[in-house]
Amino acid sequence: MLLNTLLLALRSIRRNLLRSFLTILGIVIGVSAVITMVTLGNGATLAVQNQISGLGTNLLQVRPGQRMGPGSGGATAPSFSELDADAIASQIGGVIAVAPEARASSTLVANGRNWTSSVIGSTNAWLQTGNWKLGDGREFSSDELRAGAAVCLIGETVRRELFGTRPALGEPLRVKQISCEVIGVLASKGQGAFGNDQDDTVLLPIKTLQRRISGNTRVNTLLVSMKEGSNAERVKASLTQLLRERRKLADSDEDNFNVLDTKQLADTLSGTTKVMTMLLGAVAAVSLLVGGIGIMNIMLVSVTERTREIGLRLAIGALEREVLLQFLIEAVALAALGGLIGIVLATGASMGLSRLMQVPYLFNPAVNIVSFVFSAGIGVLFGYFPARRAARMDPIEALRHE
Repeated sequence: MLLNTLLLALRSIRRNLLRSFLTILGIVIGVSAVITMVTLGNGATLAVQNQISGLGTNLLQVRPGQRMGPGSGGATAPSFSELDADAIASQIGGVIAVAPEARASSTLVANGRNWTSSVIGSTNAWLQTGNWKLGDGREFSSDELRAGAAVCLIGETVRRELFGTRPALGEPLRVKQISCEVIGVLASKGQGAFGNDQDDTVLLPIKTLQRRISGNTRVNTLLVSMKEGSNAERVKASLTQLLRERRKLADSDEDNFNVLDTKQLADTLSGTTKVMTMLLGAVAAVSLLVGGIGIMNIMLVSVTERTREIGLRLAIGALEREVLLQFLIEAVALAALGGLIGIVLATGASMGLSRLMQVPYLFNPAVNIVSFVFSAGIGVLFGYFPARRAARMDPIEALRHE
């Protein structure tokens, strides 16, 4: 009986292909929109996590000022020194590397070309705290760091803009008024979490930048890399206490520095993108309800058109539940077909948009299965009323219908 009922339902759908397609269009759009939004949202969340992790592993960024952002007071708060970095590395447990960082912006000249880039002064620990790898060349030697030698490491963007296809190692690079030798090229890291080009940088020994470019001993940032599995809150508390002592702050004084945990930043941004993904998915799911209303409307029209057919079936002995099942299966088949088409369209759209937006494509089988089941459920929900109306017809009145 069930097979015959299914065949009758499919035959009725095939009899009006255009109307059937227009009926399921709302379901197709709804399912494809939900899957595409969720897939892109998950890809964006992963991209944010990857970009934040590119800043460094278990990294704490310590800067002067009472808070991050504009008006933080960083200009008036005393800066750090290399001695602060040495004290953190030697006195706080759970720390594997501490890098003092000073920054300046300068025009670079090499190979008859010029390029404006960010110039960073630090130590070899800067490479470890920032998860940097050398694509070519070597790190600074201890003698070069101690003497403030005129040597540098350059990012891939700087290498491409100034040297093109020529090898950069051993070539002179003028930074402001000094000429330094390129001893290494950093492996490319691409775009950062805030849209910046991480490869557009030059790294000098911190003493070189302080003595020959900035003309002061200020350290803008302390980068503190923690051991894997260490208690971040405990390290932050110890770090805060140590810096308060070194900066001679009384118990009543507020901190004149701030500590940013990049893991917390990653969790916050990831949480935000997940919430946005859920909201977009919920908005897209509304179109599924609209599609369900469309199915109910067309099924009611179909019941009216086929009143004499229903009356004839009931008159020759068909049970109410058989008529109910026929129209219910027809509605579920329409909704399920719309769900399958929507999944196919969503897969193609998600892959294309992921490439366009430069975010990872993450196939989520759970979202696809839930969307398909939900679309079939829409068919049951909105197809029941027309099916019940058909099953409860009076055979005599149905046969009289013109």
